[in-house]
Amino acid sequence: MNHEFLLEIGTEEIPAGYIEPALDFMKSTMGRKLQELSLSHDVILTAGTPRRLTLCVQGLSACQPDRREEVLGPPKKAAFDSDNKPTKAAIGFAKSRGAALEDIRIASTPKGEYLMLVQEHKGEQTPEILSRLLPEFILSIPFPKSMRWGTFRVSFARPIQWLLALFASRVVDFSINDLSSGNTTRGHRFMAPQVVPVQDFSDYLAVLRNHYVFADIEVRRGMVEREVAQAASEAGGEIVADSGLLDTITNLVECPMGVKGSFDGKFLTLPREVLITSMRVHQKYFTVADQNGNLMANFVAVNNTKIDDMAMAAAGHERVLRARLEDALFFFKEDKQRSLEGCLQDLSGVVFQAQLGSMLEKTERLEKLTAFLCRKIAPDLLTTAVRAARLAKADLVTNMVGEFPTLQGVMGKYYALHEGETTEVAEAIQDHYLPVRADSALPENIPGALVSIADRLDTIAGCFGIGKIPTGTTDPYGLRRHALALLHIIDDRSFPLSLSECINEALELYGDKLTEDRQKTAKAILDFIRGRYMNDLISKGMAQEAVEAVLSTSFDDIADCRKRINALISVSSRETFTLLAGAFKRVINIIKDHADYEVSSPLLQEEAEKRLYTVYLEVRDQVEPLVSGKDYDQALEKILEMKEPVDAFFDTVMVMSEDAQLRKNRLSLLAAIAQLFLRIGDFSKMYTLTGNE
Repeated sequence: MNHEFLLEIGTEEIPAGYIEPALDFMKSTMGRKLQELSLSHDVILTAGTPRRLTLCVQGLSACQPDRREEVLGPPKKAAFDSDNKPTKAAIGFAKSRGAALEDIRIASTPKGEYLMLVQEHKGEQTPEILSRLLPEFILSIPFPKSMRWGTFRVSFARPIQWLLALFASRVVDFSINDLSSGNTTRGHRFMAPQVVPVQDFSDYLAVLRNHYVFADIEVRRGMVEREVAQAASEAGGEIVADSGLLDTITNLVECPMGVKGSFDGKFLTLPREVLITSMRVHQKYFTVADQNGNLMANFVAVNNTKIDDMAMAAAGHERVLRARLEDALFFFKEDKQRSLEGCLQDLSGVVFQAQLGSMLEKTERLEKLTAFLCRKIAPDLLTTAVRAARLAKADLVTNMVGEFPTLQGVMGKYYALHEGETTEVAEAIQDHYLPVRADSALPENIPGALVSIADRLDTIAGCFGIGKIPTGTTDPYGLRRHALALLHIIDDRSFPLSLSECINEALELYGDKLTEDRQKTAKAILDFIRGRYMNDLISKGMAQEAVEAVLSTSFDDIADCRKRINALISVSSRETFTLLAGAFKRVINIIKDHADYEVSSPLLQEEAEKRLYTVYLEVRDQVEPLVSGKDYDQALEKILEMKEPVDAFFDTVMVMSEDAQLRKNRLSLLAAIAQLFLRIGDFSKMYTLTGNE
């Protein structure tokens, strides 16, 4: 018999960002626990509001299945003495399983005769299992921060106020602190705070709806969207899309109600990002735009209660927002009294990293490293890129960025334009912080891209240079994120850069600040970036074998690596390549550490080895200029011509000849072929694509 299990943890208001991760944990962990306990079930559902975390397991088995367990004990010869009396080993085995000696039998196994105990275990009732499981399960839910309350030792995101636990509509008994589980929930804190009983999950959702609580997160998110869209429409505009704010608001309220408000038009002189951030960060208000996308002097707030006097509610929000916007306008006017150039010296008081110095020192390195990169990529943009690098961090000491740190770079752009800097410089100042996440936008212009690469290289080089290397669980300086960012920029732009040269230049600019061996540090950084690149490509669905085939041979120029990977993938499905990859695997296994590539043609005796050498020379002469020109598709076409002579060589020639000279010469021929193939990648790693070994 299967029934429904319903759990609700009632609390004080939990922070919005905690709710959905907690529900995800509850769903996955409960599913795993039930599987471990051999309790079958159907779908697991969740719901949640700021005051409750809810889990529903549908079709949960009423009890564990009965099971038969066969347990092997000690060998028979160790379990009985010469008089065939049980030894301590036999007695101890029976005792450890709670059985009598008479219950033990002898079983024949491939290793001989052993004692065996067959035990029948009756399945335990689900309510009894849940009673033991739930306290530990609830208290294991992780939160960014937890708290204790009263005299109790247990902790949770916020104090637990009630517990609802039902299986087959009957209470599952358990306790946490001084609270015992029951069959009641609570309605909206202000509009329907009474305690109400429920029978099952559908009844639970309906009862809460009747008491002004919409517990289903998706339903509530839809309500928020409709409320704010309606309010914006009343103002003659539409909501500026903000999925993050929508998620936050959804988990801040139980009964959403949109409120349209307005503010003084003078605040529209503030940059768009400032207005949006002022409303979003502090007040959790949506901004409103007209049909052309221009911000209007309106906003939409979301209340958690039904509103009788909409004008009064709007006035309250407007009063609070006015103070925030006045501050922002004051900061904006004050900041424009100083130039970004004038702000630079203040960066000497901003710590970049305790051992690596100030942001002013970082800025000086950033200028030089950007110039180094620009000479490699776009010498004609040198002046623009270096100027952007010089001013990139200046806005960190402005009032506006001090109030809204997320506007770093954005305010630098506006202040640069105000001072008469070129549009290219201003945009590069903003773009050098991009991408902010793995999947976010990249810098739009080359100067911004180069400053961004330089900024991240400087951070990675500095941290590795003082031994601050990411571990499996910690990355306090976000070096993995920085590595991915520079990889994405280089990959997107196909910048022909030598990472080794860039890393060495970044390390050199630190002078004597670094404590680690410079050569070892450079290698560690390159290996670190290679690892991030490999993981990133594979996670995006690129063939792992092709990625490993290229990156295992060389990794320095990312654009070049991508071309070689693409070329290998495009040819990998062809049977000729598959067979050649198998032959190359054999070549690699035979030559091992043989490092001599000089072939003596007079020592070539067999017709197959003579032909292979001739074809090798022809292919090499054609492939090398193609590889130098990075035309890897055509290079692979030429390499495929070696498939038949390689096969014929292995079919008729004994490589490991007893004659030392012949053996050495044949190994050198194979080593020379391997060296040619490895100019593109280690084909042997591609052989697994066929499933053959």
